[in-house]
Amino acid sequence: MGYVLDLRKKVGHQPLVVAGAAVIALNTAGQLLLVHRNDNDKWGLPAGSTEPGESVATTARRELREETGLTVGDLQLVDVFSGPEMHYEYPNGDVIDSVTTLYQGTITGGALTPQTNETTAAAFFDRDQLPTPLTPLTAWMLLGQRP
Repeated sequence: MGYVLDLRKKVGHQPLVVAGAAVIALNTAGQLLLVHRNDNDKWGLPAGSTEPGESVATTARRELREETGLTVGDLQLVDVFSGPEMHYEYPNGDVIDSVTTLYQGTITGGALTPQTNETTAAAFFDRDQLPTPLTPLTAWMLLGQRP
């Protein structure tokens, strides 16, 4: 997230419109992968901000690999989420209005190794047994629960 961090040095906590991507990464049993985030102590989809010159599909793949050590095959577009429900204030006071492209794909390789500076854990869950609490944006994208 170098680009957004660089912007933050200039604008402080002011709201930013941030393009990004998230991925519903499934194992062969159909379970989905979630990461436990350090910043808000909640579970969420592997996701992150798009860097300049990067496609959102590349963002989804990069964030999955960086946050979990895993890779996916073909990505299928699920939806694009934007609007008031995507307004989010981080625990440090940074504010974003996210435009997040959600993809789904099946894990094809790598070794499950959470990235320790952003996540404390990564694990697979059945859709009817998701952990709590979920990030508000993940709850909206997976369960339709508007923040």
